Order: sequence, then structure tokens, then C-alpha cells
Amino acid sequence: MTELLFHTDAYLREFEATVVAAEGERVALDRTAFYARSGGQPSDFGILMGNGVTFRVLDSKKQDGEVWHQLDNAGLQVGDAVRGAVDWERRYQLMRTHTALHILCGVIFRDYGAAVTGGDMEPLAARMDFEFDRMSAEFAHEIEERINAEVAAARAVRAKILPREQAFQIPDLIRTKINLLPPGIEQVRVVEIVGLDLQADGGTHVANTREVGVMRVVGHASKGKINKRLRIALE
Repeated sequence: MTELLFHTDAYLREFEATVVAAEGERVALDRTAFYARSGGQPSDFGILMGNGVTFRVLDSKKQDGEVWHQLDNAGLQVGDAVRGAVDWERRYQLMRTHTALHILCGVIFRDYGAAVTGGDMEPLAARMDFEFDRMSAEFAHEIEERINAEVAAARAVRAKILPREQAFQIPDLIRTKINLLPPGIEQVRVVEIVGLDLQADGGTHVANTREVGVMRVVGHASKGKINKRLRIALE
């Protein structure tokens, strides 16, 4: 099973690992700092260096407990030692964006009691859907003011891994309308924005809300009678 280094240190840019499986241009490593796409967060890009060759990492995803890295060329074999380097500009933009979505989710849950019905992100832009029965430009502006107040509050962002039984004692741990956490998961990673939000999450985040920067609500739409969409962008 691949050790997910990004779960304990989202700021880790380089790491050393060993190839544990290889299928042409795909390799699995014993440990990785490359985020494997899931939960609406895209995968990291970067490079792997091994056998005197530099390979570009084009994608990464989980499969049967391993993280498989899609490379631009074949050439690595089982047992090869490699050094990885994450495309930091992209990673940090995704960290800021993911934390921005948790701020948005936290504010809406706290102030309006609405559950999340869906979401997606790319670097510095994202959308999230909520169980709202109303939406307007004035309401979107109100939300924008409230989420930026949380950025200015400079709240600490913390991640920790808890036993499943302990994690599920936390009220409202799952903020999505549908619980997407597989039943076989015994260890649950939770992300807390201190004083605002606490939920199960496997993604990468900044350490303080002030790192998110200014957020803008750049779009709103009705996706059903009680399903409304907000789009945000980061400066």
C-alpha cells in the first residue's frame, strides 16, 4: 500500500521512493507526495527521476491501495529508486482552492444549514452545489463577504487521522448529501478550519485561511428546485 506523504505534509515538494509495480508508462511507488485525483481535486503534476532519466508525471490515481503514476515514457522497473518533485505552483494553487471550498462549505453550513450536493475544482477556480431553495446576485454577494471575512480571520487549518469509530463521533463529519466514505476505511482523515469547519477529507490544504487570498463569487445558477450552484475564483 502506497504511503500518502501529502496526508501528513501538504508542503512537501520532493521525496524519495521505490518502484513497487510497473506497467509500461505506469508505475506504483511505496510512498508518494503526488496527490492522486479524487473527491473533485485533480492530481498533481511533476517529475520522477530514476536511472539517470527524468520522467514527467502526467496523472496519478489510486487503485487497490496503490497510487499509480502515469508517466510520459516507460523505463522504470520494480525496485528502481526514484526521486519525485511536485509541480509546486500547481499544487499550491490547488491547496488554496481546496481550502477556499472548505471555507465556503463551512460558512454555508454554519449560517444557512445547507448540505453540499456536489463540487469540482481546478487551480484557482471551483464550483460547489448546495441544497438551497433560493439564489440571487444579492445572496451570492452576501456569501462572498462572509467567506472573505473567514480568510481575514486567519484561521489555522489542521489535518489529522483518526480511528473510524472516533471520527464518526464528530457531529456533521460528512458535509455532503451522500456519504462517499467507503465502509471499509478504518482510519479517517479529518480537516479542521479552527472555529469554522471540521469534516472528513483526503485532500491537500494550506495551513492558514489567510493563504487562500481574496475569493470572488463569479457565478451562481439553479441546478434544480433545491439545488443551487456557486462558482468561485481566487485572486
